[in-house]
Amino acid sequence: MKVVSLFRLGELEDELVEKFPQVDFKFIKKAKNIPFEDRQSLDILIGYDGELDESFLKDCPNLKWIAWYATGVNSLPLDYLKNHNIKLTNSRGVQAKQLSEFILAFILDDYKKMRTSFINQQNKVYDSKMVGRRLSGDKVLFLGTGAIASRAAKLAKAFDMQVIGLSNSGKDKEWFDEVYKIEKLNEVIGEVDIIINALPETNETIHLLQYDHFKQMSNDALFINVGRGTIVKETTILKVLKENLIRHAYLDVFENEPLDENNPLYELDNVTITAHITGNDNNINKEVTDIFVNNLKHFLNNKDLIENIVDLNKGY
Repeated sequence: MKVVSLFRLGELEDELVEKFPQVDFKFIKKAKNIPFEDRQSLDILIGYDGELDESFLKDCPNLKWIAWYATGVNSLPLDYLKNHNIKLTNSRGVQAKQLSEFILAFILDDYKKMRTSFINQQNKVYDSKMVGRRLSGDKVLFLGTGAIASRAAKLAKAFDMQVIGLSNSGKDKEWFDEVYKIEKLNEVIGEVDIIINALPETNETIHLLQYDHFKQMSNDALFINVGRGTIVKETTILKVLKENLIRHAYLDVFENEPLDENNPLYELDNVTITAHITGNDNNINKEVTDIFVNNLKHFLNNKDLIENIVDLNKGY
C-alpha cells in the first residue's frame, strides 16, 4: 500500500510512518513533483494541491482514494473520480471552526464600527460619540446549513440573534430557529439583517445570487461571503456595491482569484476584502490527519471509509 502526500506534513510524517509500518509513505511538495513511478504505483493521495487535475490522475492507475485536506472539492475532476470509482474525503467540519470565528469577527467588526475607529485613529480623530449596534435580536440568514453555517449559527445564538437557514432539504437543524428549502430564497432574503453565503460550489449554486436578490435585501443589509465566489458574478456584486443596494459586504472569496491589483473592488468603501484566508488554520493539518488516520484504519481492513465522505454526485 503506497500513500503519497501532496505537501509536507512536518512532524506528522513521522507519526504516520510509525503508526502504519505496513504502508509506504511518500511526502512530496506539489503534484507536479511526484515522480512518474510513484504515480503509477500509489494507492492513496492525501493533502491539497489546487493544480491537481485529470491529466495527473490519469497517471495513477491504482488510485483508490483521495483524502483532500480542504472542504471545497470543486477544483477536482469529480466526474473522473466517479467514473473510476475513486473515493474522496475532505476536511469538512475542521475548517468550520476557523471560518465560523471569522464570520463572527466580520459581524462584530461591522456592528461595532471597528473600521471607522481605525480610520479615525489614522486621522488622529477622537470621536467619543460614535455608537455601535447590538447583535441581539437581529436576523441572520445562512445560505447553506452545513458544518460552517451550523457552527457559526451556534455562535450567533450566543448573541441572541435570530438564525434562519436555507438548504436543499429544508430540514430543521440545531441552532437554527427556522430552516427553509433554497427555493424560498426570494421570500426570506428581504426580511433579514445579515446574509451569509456558506454554500459549496455546485452546478446549482453558481451565480445563484442575482442582482434582483440584492435589490430585495434591505439597504442596511450586510452580506458576507465565505463560501465560494461563484455564488454571484463579479460584475453583479460590483454593480450592487456601486449602487449602494446594501450597506456593506465582507468578501473572502471571489469569482476569479487571486484579485488583480487593478480590480475595481479595491476602490470601493463599502466592501471589506480578505484574501481567501478564512479557512487558514495552524491546527488544520493535525485535525485533518486525524480524520485520515481513522479512515485509513478501516481502509486497510477492507472496510468502508467512515468520516467526511464526499458525495461525488452532489460535490460535497
